[in-house]
Amino acid sequence: QVQLAESGGGLVKSGGSLRLSCTASGAIADLIHMRWYRQAPGEQRELIARLDRGSDTTYADSVKDRFTISRDNARKVSLQMNNVKPEDTAVYYCYVGQFLRGAYYEHWGQGIQVTVSS
Repeated sequence: QVQLAESGGGLVKSGGSLRLSCTASGAIADLIHMRWYRQAPGEQRELIARLDRGSDTTYADSVKDRFTISRDNARKVSLQMNNVKPEDTAVYYCYVGQFLRGAYYEHWGQGIQVTVSS
């Protein structure tokens, strides 16, 4: 079983930066999909950044050129958020997909609040 813990959220002013981190513990072998989602109040959860198989990155248009996903080590994935905007206010979730012994497992963090003030 994999457990995910997010950190780095909080309050930031518009135009500022924030770095979210997600650290995995437990059976971390074969973590092939590492992603960040977010969910704003009254909205559906949306995928904003993905890092698949260690090198394939894609971003939602809303965050492209401002956010960067990176894998710091085998256990940790980060999301560097630059030039944040009030519309980036949301709960951010870390997601990890694991392919292990022929089966695919999804793991989610508990979510962390990011609030951007204008």
